[in-house]
Amino acid sequence: MTTLQGQPALQPPVREADYTGGAMPNTKSDSVAHGLDQSSLSHVLGYHLAQADVPIKKVFFKCIGQPLQLRPVEFTILMLLNSNENVTQKQLSQALAVSAPNITILLDRLAERGLVTRVRSETDRRSQHVLLTRKGAILARKAHEVSLTMEHEVLRHLSDGERAILFELLQKVARHRRV
Repeated sequence: MTTLQGQPALQPPVREADYTGGAMPNTKSDSVAHGLDQSSLSHVLGYHLAQADVPIKKVFFKCIGQPLQLRPVEFTILMLLNSNENVTQKQLSQALAVSAPNITILLDRLAERGLVTRVRSETDRRSQHVLLTRKGAILARKAHEVSLTMEHEVLRHLSDGERAILFELLQKVARHRRV
């Protein structure tokens, strides 16, 4: 994206509203304070995931989103590129369950910021490999370092075993996402 003067357009700043949505209460106590009976949602996994996601997104915004100007999907792309070689746009699209046009838009934004570059495959001219630039690799390493501890406060009430079970169960649900 460029301005009329041909200069690169600045990416809009990452804001907390990008993460918290606003429609969901910030905490369980907020729902109780408003006198809402949530029992009719107690069997809905999506509701519980959305509720658990609110504090996680706030922590992400505070630790990575605002200081590093990364949205969660951009962070994920950088992490995948940092830990995998010869990644294609198609692989990213499939891994993130994002349509081809949308992955193109996301990669265009990252390329405009100088974080990634795309190179045509030498073996399949229809395919493009996505690579981190030097700037992208530095940002990916910094974001990864922050990510190692950013959720500790949110998960402090869970034992190590409970955290392991939580991650294992979420991964199991994600593996079988084809509905």
